Amino acid sequence: MISAQDWADARRIWDYHQMGHALHPCSVAIGLGSHDLGVADTSADLYQRGLVPLLLFTGATSPTTRERMPRGEAVHYRERAIELGVSSVAVLVEPKARNTGENIRFSREVLERQGVEVASVLLVSKPYEERRAYATARKLWPEVEIVSASTPMTLDEYVDSIGDARLVIDMLVGALQRLMIYPDQGFMISQPVPADVSEAYQRLCRAGFTSRLLATDSPFA
Repeated sequence: MISAQDWADARRIWDYHQMGHALHPCSVAIGLGSHDLGVADTSADLYQRGLVPLLLFTGATSPTTRERMPRGEAVHYRERAIELGVSSVAVLVEPKARNTGENIRFSREVLERQGVEVASVLLVSKPYEERRAYATARKLWPEVEIVSASTPMTLDEYVDSIGDARLVIDMLVGALQRLMIYPDQGFMISQPVPADVSEAYQRLCRAGFTSRLLATDSPFA
């Protein structure tokens, strides 16, 4: 059972994970690969709205995408964007990255090789990965402006799209743990975590939403 308190805590963390950036025209949109084709859909929409002249999709495969996306996340995203009407010449692919840091580093290398001048990036991710992606990009690519974007949806809508409420809450908790421990490991910039968000995280950990936590000395890292 997922209690009313669990849902309230999950919504608090869901809201925190989203940056709330105002979208504006940028040099390129980078779509971070995952199981979620909504990233490709949102990237295509940003292109069609004239917010970017170029899309770059990044990602190899993972245990959760190997069967659904055998050609790699970035390749499947590119195919989806073209299916939605984006010109094939406006879509680049980075097919090797296996984590968020590699997504950023390898995408930067692709754009440099292509001679694309980048002053700003619309960074497109799953809704609950916005803050993590932003913090990683600011660490690894500090000289460009990073604008976070994702498919606009509520937590309830995202749970419906995944079909597994407990898994979604586990992912919210896991993403927040990484935001708290990765800065000390040099993977991302530090982001302040409000007290109410930290308390929600600790309650959800105690309630057993821990399947996506990394092993540390304390589950409340």
